[in-house]
Amino acid sequence: MYRKALEDLKRWKDKERRKPLIIRGARQVGKTWLMKRFGESHYEKSAYINFDNNNRMANLFDGDLDIERLLLGLQIESGITIDANSTLIIFDEIQEVPKA
Repeated sequence: MYRKALEDLKRWKDKERRKPLIIRGARQVGKTWLMKRFGESHYEKSAYINFDNNNRMANLFDGDLDIERLLLGLQIESGITIDANSTLIIFDEIQEVPKA
């Protein structure tokens, strides 16, 4: 199962015009672990942001949706400098901040 999931993620990464990926599943089955492991093995950097009980992210997305402002906020929250070509951004529990 682990290898199949990573292969599926690798195919997603290799698509020229890929869209954001939403991973759904039951709680506590390893979705976050899988994404972190995928980021470690297939990207230079991974920016992990958990939206659960995170007032900073709720406030960030409550304002205007200026991409530069949002990227700066995400970089501050994750501690990672985000580069479009080499950074995987993982939003965990994003449903907790509907505007995100």
